[in-house]
Amino acid sequence: MIPGATYRVQVRPDFDMDAAAGLAGYLADLGVTHLYSAPILDAAEGSEHGYDVVDPTRVDPGIGGLPALDRLVAALRGKGLGLVVDIVPNHLGVADAHENRAWWSVLRDGPASPYANWFDIDWSRGRLLIPVLGDDDGPADLSIVDGELRYYEHRYPIAAGTGGGTPAEVHDRQHYELVSWRRANEELNYRRFFSIAGLAGVRVEREEVFAAIHAEPLRWIAEGIADGLRIDHPDGLRDPVGYLHRLRAGTPGAWIVVEKVLEAGEELPDWPVAGTTGYDALREVCGLFVDPAGRRAYPSRVSWAETARTGKVEAATRLLAAELTRLTHLMPVDVDVREALVELAADFPVYRSYLPDGERYLTEALARARKRRPDLPFDLLEPRLRDPHDELAVRFQQFTGAVMAKGVEDTAFYRYTRFIALNEVGGAPDRFGVPPEEFHAAATRRAQRWPDGMTALSTHDTKRSEDVRARLAVLSEIPDEWHAAFARWNAAEPVPDPEFAALLWQTVAGAWPISRQRLVDYATKAAREASVRTSWDAPDPTFEDAVIRSIDAIYADRALGADIAAFVARIEGYGWSNALGQKLVQLLMPGVPDIYQGTELWDDSLVDPDNRRPVDFAVRRALLARLDAGWLPPIDASGAVKLLVTTRALRVRRDHDLTGYAPVPVEGPAAGHVVAFQRGDVIALATRLPVGLHRRGGWQDTILRSPCQEFDEVLTRRSFSGPAVLIGEILNRYPVALLVAT
Repeated sequence: MIPGATYRVQVRPDFDMDAAAGLAGYLADLGVTHLYSAPILDAAEGSEHGYDVVDPTRVDPGIGGLPALDRLVAALRGKGLGLVVDIVPNHLGVADAHENRAWWSVLRDGPASPYANWFDIDWSRGRLLIPVLGDDDGPADLSIVDGELRYYEHRYPIAAGTGGGTPAEVHDRQHYELVSWRRANEELNYRRFFSIAGLAGVRVEREEVFAAIHAEPLRWIAEGIADGLRIDHPDGLRDPVGYLHRLRAGTPGAWIVVEKVLEAGEELPDWPVAGTTGYDALREVCGLFVDPAGRRAYPSRVSWAETARTGKVEAATRLLAAELTRLTHLMPVDVDVREALVELAADFPVYRSYLPDGERYLTEALARARKRRPDLPFDLLEPRLRDPHDELAVRFQQFTGAVMAKGVEDTAFYRYTRFIALNEVGGAPDRFGVPPEEFHAAATRRAQRWPDGMTALSTHDTKRSEDVRARLAVLSEIPDEWHAAFARWNAAEPVPDPEFAALLWQTVAGAWPISRQRLVDYATKAAREASVRTSWDAPDPTFEDAVIRSIDAIYADRALGADIAAFVARIEGYGWSNALGQKLVQLLMPGVPDIYQGTELWDDSLVDPDNRRPVDFAVRRALLARLDAGWLPPIDASGAVKLLVTTRALRVRRDHDLTGYAPVPVEGPAAGHVVAFQRGDVIALATRLPVGLHRRGGWQDTILRSPCQEFDEVLTRRSFSGPAVLIGEILNRYPVALLVAT
């Protein structure tokens, strides 16, 4: 069953499946068709996200186990809803070895373990390295307790016949070696999820591993427990295409979407899935509300291309050095190709290829790298990297995806701070806005090729919420005012780095009012991710303290706080207009829209874990009841108007056949300030660039050339008629409209 719309819920121990079941009535009233859950297989104890699965053969008892899943499904079915579940085929959680019986077995028995083939381990490089020891710790800090090797709270197995002697002597006889945490990035000999040593890559391409890890998800589909699956991080797999074909064969009729990040202009390969999880749609929709003319007013101090490339080089050589070493070991010992592999990965224009699909990207990377470094042995690498069956080509494809994710998403996005509304997963910081004609072309392609793919505005992985980006988009229209405000604020307590100062003060403008602790937590994470003046591996307290002093000034300096509040009050209404426009467009454009938990009201969340804060569903239920009783809310801080737009658009999706896609003509002096499109008998209108609209004096005699003679406006419950209607009449209450032909 293809969902009409999904609602993402971060199921976890403090909001378990029974709590999710309690949402069934609210979600049905809201208008979605499916609850879309975070991973529910057995994760590490206390996991707040579920992506660190330790036992893929059972539902997590920490969120209620199988009985709670049955209750959740019963509650959803009772309200006519279905279930979509996130699954994690790429890796398993191994941070606490005793929680993962497969990993425990491998540590105990080494290559002889029946689970040795589950994990992507390079046994040729000696014992399995476990990077857990502190800087000053060593064998003397080990102990033997209850037949296990212990390092403080960490527990490790002891192989049969190796338990005699001191803890250090016992340790030296094991199939694993406990080493300093600092050796992980350089020396680790098992594939990880990106640079996280606590998430070990699994060899899901092996039939027996696939069967074991997918037994539960396949059962959910076969028994009608779930209607669809979201596939986490397919780019990490050895053979994503083969994996998806195997999954499709085991889940006939299921709705499957993949967490595939597409670069601007990149097309999803012809895979047996409904589409992506929607980051491509996010870029297109949010870009509609950024003024392309702002590009000239926001000159960058540095090149985006070089910032991204530098981040990728650092990721390849520092964070992913162990993976790079594994690649080099696939070449003859007398050939030094390390630098050449780094250059190619840094020049790769997309996350990865899927040979033979995407071979043109390898060609592009080779051309760029040869031009930059003609001295390197690319001729030796090229034939092997073009061969889909060559182990070097297979692992290089896995490598480039990790390099892009760590080097761009988690590094460059925090360094290149010209205009951070563009710095989003799947975003293109060098493309300032998306003109309506570009959006219409993309939506038309989506309607033709991937009509059932997911669309999104906020996710558990977005760097900032849709509403924060919507408010920041206003800055593209008022660059002079923003530059002046930024200068005033930073002068009060300067941040000792101009790029990070731009990130910090844009964040303040986008998320204000925000608590001091949330802002400190965000700024600390952002500064360490940028890894310029401080980092996770080597925190610099001097720089971090300077950043915190700047933040403290906001709350201590009344004049500064008042200035920030006044500036936000100036842009807040325009931000709300953008947010409503984004929401309406996303909910009615081609694709299956997802609503991230809580975002049916205004949401000021920043990057995780900030976006996993509890959601007040009681407030949302109460507001929805008022709306259904006939209340037309004002556009104010309550966010009720966003809930109105969300629920009415969802119900229209549910009750109407939204076929095709076609732009609707708008004519007149303010035509550039509206995006309008038709799907079936439904027309969506959204205001864009509201500051410019205000400056030009409003809509004046701008008209909508309606293909319908009679239609109702769903949000305000009014009727209109005629082939040409003044936009100002339609949008005289809200900046968006939802028209249904009668």
